[in-house]
Amino acid sequence: MERESIAQETIVAISTPPGRGGIGIVRLSGPHALEIASGLIRASCALEPARARLAEVVDPETSTKLDEAMVTYFARPHSYTGEDLVEIAAHGSPVILDMLVRVALRGGARLARPGEFTERAFLAGRVDLTQAEAVRDLIEAQTLYQARIAAEQMGGALSRRVQPAKQNLVELIALLEAGIDFAEDDVEVTPDEEIVTRIDTIAGELGELARSFEHGRMVHAGLRLAIVGRPNVGKSSLFNRLLERERAIVTATPGTTRDLVTDRLSLGGIPVELVDTAGLREAKDEAEAIGVRKTREMLADADVVMVVLDASVPLRDDEGELIASLAGRRALVVRNKSDLNAGADVPPDLPLLSVTTSALTGEGMPALRDALAELVRNPAGESESGILTSLRHFEAVNGAVTALGAAREAVGKKIPHEMLLLDLYGALRQLDSLTGETTAEDILNRIFSTFCIGK
Repeated sequence: MERESIAQETIVAISTPPGRGGIGIVRLSGPHALEIASGLIRASCALEPARARLAEVVDPETSTKLDEAMVTYFARPHSYTGEDLVEIAAHGSPVILDMLVRVALRGGARLARPGEFTERAFLAGRVDLTQAEAVRDLIEAQTLYQARIAAEQMGGALSRRVQPAKQNLVELIALLEAGIDFAEDDVEVTPDEEIVTRIDTIAGELGELARSFEHGRMVHAGLRLAIVGRPNVGKSSLFNRLLERERAIVTATPGTTRDLVTDRLSLGGIPVELVDTAGLREAKDEAEAIGVRKTREMLADADVVMVVLDASVPLRDDEGELIASLAGRRALVVRNKSDLNAGADVPPDLPLLSVTTSALTGEGMPALRDALAELVRNPAGESESGILTSLRHFEAVNGAVTALGAAREAVGKKIPHEMLLLDLYGALRQLDSLTGETTAEDILNRIFSTFCIGK
């Protein structure tokens, strides 16, 4: 659909989750929102901008009162969408809400597509694309930390972080353009050394931003933590302790866990998929062999690995090899069953962080939680204001860095500034796509289609 025609349509949707609740909100936006909404309710006085009015919801066939609602009218351009917008907050009866939508459709409204209200806010210039995407992230947040990062993005944190590099890039482009346009007027040509310095400064700022994606990806999507070790070392018991409930079956018989058992928890505000695995040993039967194979696959794929040892017995050679193979990864060693050997010495050659626990008594569990939270926290203490949480954002910033690298190489090869500018403009287009200045319509459709209806 053409963008011009969208502005002529009034859209309607239920903006609260499906089901029954104390409150349900029907939202209308567009040039006829006030007119259509007035046909859905009976109010003692006319709706006024930015004021809530108590009104009656009436049966369209009999004109009898069905419900009472608070109705709020936001006149353009002072609304979320930049258009006339009306919100009807009735009781959360699906029957009433559905009736309001159906009557609005008969009155000339169109059912809103997923994310269309936020899309209109973007098209009206109320928010840029990073802020619009942060709305979805806030709705989908599973932890308070995720919500805090999304709220910062909604406030324009990422746009503000990109802006200095973008401004420096625009200034460099203008400098080179002036040197080309006014070459015959004795305008001094910018020295190569200055061009390289400016490019390196811009690339450095964007490169630092690109590195924030490692942490931002975890904030947005969470990570997977695998609990591995030999049979009967207490993996399932620690799994249950971390979840604070009996999720995995625990027995004294080695090899109880035959398949992957998963559940979710929050560590340091990061959503974590916790995976209890089958014990690593020579399998006794086909079912256990399948479980061991899945454990090794999970060991390779996991973002964080927790190796569990039995602290009451000496370290085995295969356990030492497993620990050594994890050097450089996000991993730690848990020496469990400390209640059986309280005075046991820590093996001197462990290359990973080590925590001593007792899943039976709970001893060491706070220290284990702290150690795990340390593994998933923001690396290198990077600023958490304006980090990259989306693959689309990362690809745009990384594309700009790549284009700047090509420009720097062009300077070294004494390529004419006209050709150098092609790379610089390529970097600028990448940054523009980040916030939406030059984003193609198919990308917009793909982004907003992931929103819920009514937002």
